[in-house]
Order: sequence, then C-alpha cells, then structure tokens
Amino acid sequence: MASYALQRLLLIIPTFLGITLIGFLIMRLAPGDPAELMAAGGLAGAGGPGVSLDKRVSVDEAMAQWRRQYGLDRPLYEQYAIWLNNIVTLDFGESFKDNQPVWGKIAERLPITIQLNVLSILVVYLVAIPLGIYSATRRSSLGDQITTVAAFILFAVPTVWAATMALVFICGGDFYYWFPPGGLSSVDYEPGWPFWRKFKDQAWHLFLPVVLLSYGGFAGLSRYMRASMLEVLGQDYVQVARAKGLLERVVIMKHVLRNSLIPLVTMLASLLPALIGGSVIIETIFSIPGMGQLGYESVRARDYPTVMALYSVSAVLTLSGILISDLLLSVVDPRIAFGRRQA
Repeated sequence: MASYALQRLLLIIPTFLGITLIGFLIMRLAPGDPAELMAAGGLAGAGGPGVSLDKRVSVDEAMAQWRRQYGLDRPLYEQYAIWLNNIVTLDFGESFKDNQPVWGKIAERLPITIQLNVLSILVVYLVAIPLGIYSATRRSSLGDQITTVAAFILFAVPTVWAATMALVFICGGDFYYWFPPGGLSSVDYEPGWPFWRKFKDQAWHLFLPVVLLSYGGFAGLSRYMRASMLEVLGQDYVQVARAKGLLERVVIMKHVLRNSLIPLVTMLASLLPALIGGSVIIETIFSIPGMGQLGYESVRARDYPTVMALYSVSAVLTLSGILISDLLLSVVDPRIAFGRRQA
C-alpha cells in the first residue's frame, strides 16, 4: 500500500499541472478584460488596484499601465510559469478587486467550506447506506417502491430551486421561520457564549445548507447501494451462508454489506468535486462566507489571482479525495493488492 500511495502522490503532480494549465488558459482567453474594468475604476476613483493611476492619463494608457503592473502584458506561457513558481510558496498574488493577499482570503474561508462538505459527505453516506440496505432486502415491496420514487424525485430537483423555495417557505420569507435565512451565526452571537450554545447556534445555521447540499447525493448513492446489494445477494457464497443456517441479519451485515460498499467507496472520488461545485450555489444563496461564495464574487469581478487560487485549491481537494477513495478500497476489500501482481 505504501508504494501505491507514493505512486499516486507522484501522479498527482502532472495531473495538477494539467488541470491548472487548462484553467489558466480558460481564464486568460475568456471574453472580458479586467484591465479595462480596473483602469476605469482607478480613473473614476472607485477604489481597487487602479486608484494609484494618474487621472490625467487616458483609459488606454491606464489599461497599459495596469497590465504592466500585474504582468498581463507578458506572453501566456511566461505568465503561467511565474504563477506556478509563486504558488510553490503559497504566494497566489494579490486580488485585483481589493489588493488583499489571495491566500489570506482563502485561508479565512477554506475551513468553512471544508466543514460544510465534510458534514455533507457524512450525511450522504449515513442516509444512503441504510436506505440502500432497506430497499435491497425488501425488493419490490411498498417501502422499496416509495424510496425509489422519492430518490428519483430528489435526484431530479435542482439545488438552486430547492434552496430558493426553502428561503421563501421556511426561512422567514412569506411563511415560516424555522431556519435562519443565511450566515453561520445569529445576529446576537457573542464569543463569550458557552460551548453548547455556540454549537447549537451553528448547527441551526448549518442544518439546512447541509441538507440541501447532500440530498441529491444520498438519493443517487442509495440507488447504487441497492443495485450493489442485489448483485451481491445473488452470489453463490450468500446462498451457502443461508444454507448453513445463519441468521439473515448475520448474512447481510457480515457477508453482503462489505462487498456492497466497494462501489460506494469508489464514488467518493466523484462525490467530492460535485459537492464542492454545489457549495458555490448554497454558499451564495445562504450568504455563507466560504470558498464558493468567494469564487462566485471573484468570477464576476474577473479577479484572475483569486479565481486561479480557488481553482487550484479545489483541484488539490479533488485529487486528495480520489487518493483517499483508492486507499479505502484496500480497507473494504483486502483482496485488492496495489502496486503488485497477484500470484
């Protein structure tokens, strides 16, 4: 396992380079010029990096000066090489929007996004696995049909629509105020609160965003769990275990469940980037100060350094999730031998 983990870690390097190169080219070649926005803002005295520009110069001169200041007048390959060299020391540059260090802005918001996504992953698996077991062990029953229909409905409902309806109906809109409409803490929050009061307040604020971020995941994974269990239940060794007189509960939990979990472990690699992408919607709608909200604001402002930094951090998180899912396979199924051939 150690040699396999080392191989995967080394493979992450060229993969990361390829991902960042594609993202860098997309950002640079996309329509719109941040130099025009920032130079115009500087000449108008609107704040931002362009405020140091001389108001007597023309817009074209201001744009050229701004490009030179931030290296946008250099060839693309040179810009990418400079950027890549800087991120080795976590130097993502300064934001075009407010001149603040990009890494400082990300470090402030990254724990919030990680917390939101880790909780969502736990909810997805804690709900999907029992639902899949229930549906597979009661195939074609009324309960199986209800859970199947409900799962497909949840899987089809767009997150942005569900979040908007939640704000209107249960977040103090026109009907009920069961959950707060946004943020991570109450208006009257005080640092001196007891631990359990802080925990209760944050749980109240995170409950709805976590549910909205994860309902599509556990709806889909519960169907995968059901299909995987039905396949394993048809194996010969399961019939032999039943013929030996083992209780059905023992057969399911000891012989069927472990092999049924293998597809769900591999799906962790695709679930993590989906949740990170979904957190952009949830964080923006519920005003949660995480990476998703920062990314949305940065894209709108054409803030290249911040967007590329967020893109890179998301790539690292996704590649780490893929590595973790691969390593977990050996825990779920010891027959898997990484890095060597079976005799």
